[in-house]
Amino acid sequence: MAIKKFKPVTKTLRYKSVLDYSALSKEGPKKALLSTMSYTAGRNSDGRISVRRKGGRHKRKYRMIDFKRSKHGIEGVVTSIEYDPNRTANIALVKYPDGEYRYILAPEGLKVNSPVLSGPGSPVRVGNAMPLKEIPPGTNIHNIEMQAGRGGQIARSAGGFASVAGNDGNYIILKLPSGELRKVHEKCYASIGIIGNLDHNLVNLGKAGRSRWMGKRPKVRGVVMNPVDHPHGGGEGKTSGGRHPVTPWGQPTRGYKTRKKHKSSNRFIVQRRVNKRIAR
Repeated sequence: MAIKKFKPVTKTLRYKSVLDYSALSKEGPKKALLSTMSYTAGRNSDGRISVRRKGGRHKRKYRMIDFKRSKHGIEGVVTSIEYDPNRTANIALVKYPDGEYRYILAPEGLKVNSPVLSGPGSPVRVGNAMPLKEIPPGTNIHNIEMQAGRGGQIARSAGGFASVAGNDGNYIILKLPSGELRKVHEKCYASIGIIGNLDHNLVNLGKAGRSRWMGKRPKVRGVVMNPVDHPHGGGEGKTSGGRHPVTPWGQPTRGYKTRKKHKSSNRFIVQRRVNKRIAR
């Protein structure tokens, strides 16, 4: 999708940019595939804020996505490519011969009237889903299961993909978007292709109000708070914190490793993710 800019008739429009949605469906979403989202603005079951800087976003309905791709052996046809307010990727509405409709994540290159198929023996074609053991090395994939039958959990956002790097017994080695090499069981499913909407990260919001529509509230620096509110707070005049950066609860940040050393899934990691800051 292309990026659309505006004539700077106001200060904000000088920087604002939006995605060009002209190629997407003009019809509304399929009502049978919508559900209500309960929105608590970062509050837990006690009503206390557990996730800061959330609240005040626009109302939205959740589109039920078929992450499991469980309609095996039945070829469907893409009837529309649609916008989804709940994710950075676009979604595709698929109609099956029995009349059922399902939403899937729309990979780059998938178009209206394109056929999609899932299950063992499916051709290696953009939008199709199959077990990892049937996908050739070097293929770009998305919506990857970590446990067979659970549904895709890896590479689901705009522009996301992983690559099949090889195999190790009953496991397939994947190179993930972070650079990590990870083993996933060969019976787990994945979809072929790269998630579409690649220009999503090039959009400039242009004004603070546009962030508020998305439910993102302002972020206040710790160094301008009082000592009672943040470990960086207090001091005479402007300070830089005077210590290694930490969270409001004292947890070190900026490179501090928080993964548990004896986590059960460590055995599936062949190589840890690449530190991109050092790699540059």
